[in-house]
Order: sequence, then structure tokens, then C-alpha cells
Amino acid sequence: MYIAYLLAVQLCLLNSFSVAQENAWADEEETAEYWNNLAQNDLKKALEEENLNKLVAKNIIFFLGDGMSISTITAGRILKGQIKNQTGEEYVLGMDKLPYTGLSKTYSVDRQTTDSAATATAYLCGVKSKHGTIGLSGGVKRRNCKSGEGLEVNSVLIDAFNAGKSTGIISTVHITHASPAGTYAHTPERQWYSDTRQSDESKVEGCKDIALQFYEASNMITVALGGGRQYFRPPSVPDEEMPLFPGERGDERDLIQEWLDNADVDENRQYVFNKTLFDDIDPVKTDRLLGLFQPSGMNYEIFRNPDNEPSLAEMTEKTIEILRKNENGYFLFVEGGNIDRGHHDNSAAEALYDTVAFDDAIEKAMSLTSESDTLIVVSADHSHVMSFGGYTFRGNPIFGTVRSPDYKSLASDGKQFTSLLYGNGPGYQGFPTLPIRPRQNLSEVNTASFLYRQQSAVPHASESHGGDDVAILASGPMAHLFQGVHEQNYIPHVMRYAACIGNNIDHCLLETEEAQEDIEEYYIPFLAINLTFTDTIVALYVQFVLVICLASFMIFLGLMAIKSPGGNSKEKSGYALDNGKVYVNTGF
Repeated sequence: MYIAYLLAVQLCLLNSFSVAQENAWADEEETAEYWNNLAQNDLKKALEEENLNKLVAKNIIFFLGDGMSISTITAGRILKGQIKNQTGEEYVLGMDKLPYTGLSKTYSVDRQTTDSAATATAYLCGVKSKHGTIGLSGGVKRRNCKSGEGLEVNSVLIDAFNAGKSTGIISTVHITHASPAGTYAHTPERQWYSDTRQSDESKVEGCKDIALQFYEASNMITVALGGGRQYFRPPSVPDEEMPLFPGERGDERDLIQEWLDNADVDENRQYVFNKTLFDDIDPVKTDRLLGLFQPSGMNYEIFRNPDNEPSLAEMTEKTIEILRKNENGYFLFVEGGNIDRGHHDNSAAEALYDTVAFDDAIEKAMSLTSESDTLIVVSADHSHVMSFGGYTFRGNPIFGTVRSPDYKSLASDGKQFTSLLYGNGPGYQGFPTLPIRPRQNLSEVNTASFLYRQQSAVPHASESHGGDDVAILASGPMAHLFQGVHEQNYIPHVMRYAACIGNNIDHCLLETEEAQEDIEEYYIPFLAINLTFTDTIVALYVQFVLVICLASFMIFLGLMAIKSPGGNSKEKSGYALDNGKVYVNTGF
């Protein structure tokens, strides 16, 4: 039933706009006044941002769209708008509303185009490293256990924990994958999810697999949600839902059960593996939560069963509700990991529906937090080689073929082509050894189907990452520091600075009084609402007008009382007036 619904939605997107597309925009968009007003409104918002938020960030939420290139953001924006029956181009994503934007240079020490492991070390630990390695500086050699000794670098999550904050990690892949592992692990090989995936030499030399490192660091992690049950259990422990995917640990340790058994006295730890158990979690009563919803990675959003797996937005909401109980604040890392996996498959549908789900999670976090004390950062680890072009009509279905009135809608081979294409990957149409196979005719193909792979220029079993810069978008305390073009390892240094954690706290110790003054100047609490300087001015003016109106009304009532009949009589029902003196008339 759910799959049938998805198919209906995709067919609707593909066919919801006519070929002519002449009326895809409102008539007012053809006037200069419309665009001038739109620009002036944006300018007004930008000018309001001149009042920089230099407060200390009590909370940090870092959203990482794995493989979320700028073209992915654009296409995801159009898809989300078209899902809501708009043309799409004009739609505003949740991440679009974050006021500060910069660019991140994603290369690693040894690669122009790198992977999710080296980038995680950069954007979480603050140090660029080498391809395939996590939590180690650049002197490490991949898969060489000894080479990583003494090169460990800690993440901003560990700094947050040491500062007394609660912490959380969420991923739509598995929690031992490269991106979330960057918060807690130190390993020369990103694929060492469990001990059976390690080399014998690395075990002898003392290297630990990533699942074991998670378990040993779990005292620093309040909430962890994602997939990956098989990496924490031996084959002798059956999976709760999928017996055909047993555990794979060779040391026979059940790390999930050990995690449950290690609860402190009076500590409420909960382990969940499906949506029903997840929904039953009471954030008020839960101290620590571990949720593993698949043996390995979680499903793509387009395949997710909402009755069995929570959405990224639902996981984000529940985690924030648990973490915000800590009066010292929290650090939360949220990864939309399946964006990357979809691109590797040359499946724009898989990647973009997960981009929409990722943005839903951002909007949920924004609704649950305040810019006064929460720094929200959205970025990507690397891009992909998906392109978006072809002079398409305004409102053209994002998964559709190119349709244009003044440009050839057909390629030189006389066939249609989609506006979303890949530079390489499994969508290649020819034969790798003899590329003379005719390209597929798309005239009768549902290119919006989640089974469809966009065509690629170069044959490859898995599409590659891209080497171009990715976006940084931010709001909250010190978010303005992300403006401009930066090395990727700059990101956690700003987080530490904003939250006064780690080693970057000198400015906090020296400027405590000044920071307090900033708090008083920037926000004024009133009836549980934080009023900005502008809000306060408006409120005072309204109060002034109300006082004037009330005073005028009172004067008016006084005058009416004096002028009323009998107003000068010496005796009235309640009072008597005699020579300027007032006497109470009791009536007796």
C-alpha cells in the first residue's frame, strides 16, 4: 500500500505540469514591482542581522547531509515544493531560512576528492587527515594500526561531554558508519565496523573495531539512533526482526546487552529496535537511549515503512526532548546518510527524497529551539557528480525530461534527456569495453520512478563523490563566523568558540561581564518569550500608546461625571459636597 502511494506521488509529480508551462508563474512575477519588493524584504532581513548574536551557545545541533552538493539542495528544494503542489523553484527550505551562509573546501590531506571518513575528522575534530581514516591526524597510513598511535584527535562531541553537556548522534545509515563514527572513534580504516572486518595484524597490534569503540565511549553519548545491529552482536544472537541477518562479531560479545547491563543505579536506559518501541519512549523518564532500527543501514526515505522505522525528523525531535533536560545544554549530530547512498546508485529519487526528509528534520529542530542559545549548523561532507541543467521550463518536474521552447529538447541522437544527470556511475548506457550501445529512448519511460537510474557519462559500478565546495548554513550564537569560504576543519573550531568548550575558551573567561551585557542587550525575557531589541522597542511603543489611551479615557470619564445632572448638588446618594469638603452620606 505504501509503495503504491509513492508511485502515485511520483506519477503526479511527473505529469502535474503541462508541456506549455506558460502559466507556471503568477502574473505579478512579470512586473518589476514584484521582484523589487521581494528584494527589499530580503534586504530588510539582512539589515536586521547587523545586530550580531555574540551570545554563548548553550546547545549545538550539527546537521550533516552526506553528499549534499549545492545542486542536491537546489533539486531537493524543487522536489519539496512540487510535493506541496508548487512549481518548486520559489519554495523555501528550512535550511534556506538560516541567515548565514559560507562555503567549505572539502579536500583531504591526500585527495582532491575525498570520502566521508577524512571529512568527518575535519568537520568534527578540526583537523584534516587522510582518505579512509577517522579521528586521526594526517600522519596516519590507511589500514596500518601502528601508524595511528599517538595521532588521536578528539571531536567536538567529546569536548561537549567534558563540559557537562548531554550528547547525541543520529544517522539514517548505521551509527558505526564513517560520519557518526567521527564523533567517537579513532581508526586507520573506516570499514572496520566489527572485529570480523579487521585484519588479524590490526587486532594483534591493539586496534579496536568501531562498534567496540562506540560501546567503550557510550558513557559520553546520551542518545544514539540509527542502524547497525549486526556489528554489535555475534552470530549466536538472533536479530529481533530479520533472522537472515545475524550478528557478525567474532569475539562473541553482545555489546547491546552489555550496554544495557552497564546502567548506573537509578539510571533509566532504553534500547529500541522498531517504531512502536521508539514511540513508547518517554523523554522525561529516559536517561539514555540506544535505537538500532536495522541490521545495517536504515532504509531510504522512499522505501521507509513509517510503521516500523522512525523518520529523521521524529528521531531528531525525540532526541532533543531527552537532551534538553540537561541545564548545561547539549551537542547533537544529525546525519542524512542516505543522500550519499542514493547518489552512488545514480538514483536521484533516492537521494532527493532523503534530502527532503533531512530538511524536515532541520525544520523540526528549528521549531524546538531558540536562536538565542542554540547554534544550528547545516553542511555536507562532500558533493557528488549530479548535474542539473538543460534550459527546462519553469515548473518542469524535477525528475522529468528537458522541455524548452527555444532550445533543443532533444539531444544530438534525437532522444530526450533528463535535467538531472551524473558524470559517472551505473547509469551508463553503453558497454564499458565497446561503448556503441544506443542510448535509451526516454519518451515512454517513467523517469520519476524510484527504480529509474539517471544516465551517466562514464561507466562505474558506483558513482563517485565530487570535489567541489559545499555549503555551510547557520543560525544562532556566533553563526556569522561561517560567512565566507573556509577550510572544512574550520567548522568545529567555530562550534567550540561559540559554546566555550574544548581549548578555545579564553575569550569566555576574559569577557564574561561583556557577554552578560550582550545577553541583556540582545534578548529581554518577558512571559517566557525572548524579545529582541527591535521587539522590545515595539512593545514599549505599544505600551506607551495604551497608557495614553487609558489616561485619556479616565479624563473623559471624569469630565462626564462633572457635567452630569446633579453634579453640583450638595447631597447625592453616596457622597455630600459642602464648601469643597466631601462627607460620606450614609443615608441615615
